[in-house]
Amino acid sequence: MLRIVFALVLMLGAGPAMATEAGWALLREGGHVVLLRHVISGGGAEPANFDIEKCATQRNLSERGKQQARKIGALFATRAAPIERVLSSRWCRCLDTARIAFEAEPEVFEPLDPVKTDEAAKATQLKAIMDMAAGFAGSDNLVMVTHADVVQALTGVTPREGEAVIVQPDGERLRVLGRIVFN
Repeated sequence: MLRIVFALVLMLGAGPAMATEAGWALLREGGHVVLLRHVISGGGAEPANFDIEKCATQRNLSERGKQQARKIGALFATRAAPIERVLSSRWCRCLDTARIAFEAEPEVFEPLDPVKTDEAAKATQLKAIMDMAAGFAGSDNLVMVTHADVVQALTGVTPREGEAVIVQPDGERLRVLGRIVFN
């Protein structure tokens, strides 16, 4: 009985690692779309004085988050996962995730901002992301740095901070092809 329990524990622990390896294999091929949730930030909700133009009024990356972003960039390089283009939400924690990880200035793509509460605006926002993903025909990978609620609305998956979700268009949603967890 103890052997069975031990075997189950090993198998459960291997799940994320195996999923991560499959995700890297996809990214080495190139031509994929990656939804990357911003890395670890401090606090829970936005401060009352939030201003999209002023990073000092927003939740920003923690020191651990900055380390996580550097690790993501290093892993993309060492795993030979080519990046063609990086898009980002306007929120500073997303922009900084992209800047630190990929050592380049990302293109701001407003639809990657948190999901709108108005249903019509939300539908327009998600359609813009879907259209971007569907229109991507690059030989390297497209990375879109965004928020958990955006990834969840498009895929049904709620990613961890700094998790990459590799997707492809599939009807009204994006189908998840793989995931990479950056611990």
